[in-house]
Amino acid sequence: MDPIPSGPPGAHPLARGGRADTADPAQRSQRLQILATEHWNLLATRSLSWSESFSRAGMFLTVLSGATVALALVAQATSFGEGFVLFALLILPVVLFVGGTTFVRLVEVNNEDVHWVYGMNLIRHAYLDMEPDLKPYFISGFETDDAAIMQTYGAHPSGSVVAHSLVTTPATIAFVNAMVAAVLGVVALMQGSMTMIPAVAVGAVIFVAGCALQLWFNGRSARSYQREHARRDPLGDEPPRG
Repeated sequence: MDPIPSGPPGAHPLARGGRADTADPAQRSQRLQILATEHWNLLATRSLSWSESFSRAGMFLTVLSGATVALALVAQATSFGEGFVLFALLILPVVLFVGGTTFVRLVEVNNEDVHWVYGMNLIRHAYLDMEPDLKPYFISGFETDDAAIMQTYGAHPSGSVVAHSLVTTPATIAFVNAMVAAVLGVVALMQGSMTMIPAVAVGAVIFVAGCALQLWFNGRSARSYQREHARRDPLGDEPPRG
């Protein structure tokens, strides 16, 4: 079997000047088998990641629903007295903690999913290095830039990234977390003898700040992944396939 063409350290094996279509049939078959196996591994990993994402979001919503029912029962039993306030101050931080950890994990899952899509785009690029005539039949991306990643996701090219980010699962959980934090803040302030209107105003500030903090964390985490991809991108020096 012919050795894989040498090239600069870290360069993509199929971008070193030794294209896959020059390999003998046995080597070509072996490469296709390796690439196909890796492709299926990435698909399976994506499936597991999304399964965890749905489970974590469902767990948080279950905790939130249970806490809401418990608060309603305690409010009915205590007529919104001191017992209700104490119970709320005990249970809402637990809900907020579960929500915060759920949000962080969902952000990680989203970033990991982009990572797996990035890997599959690399594999499609290798497929097209072997069989360039198949390009018209690929509807998924086969480059590593943002546009190709969005193509693999099936995102509409004229869609707004900001609008899309507001309807994702992490963003939904972020809004719920911010509301829980706001309610907790209002309850704590009113317990400290603050009147209703100032407490609600502070709660609104807490809600906005909570949303902004979580969305900032989401963007910061995504940019970190993008920088890592750019640093190790094996196709970075290749011109896009037109």
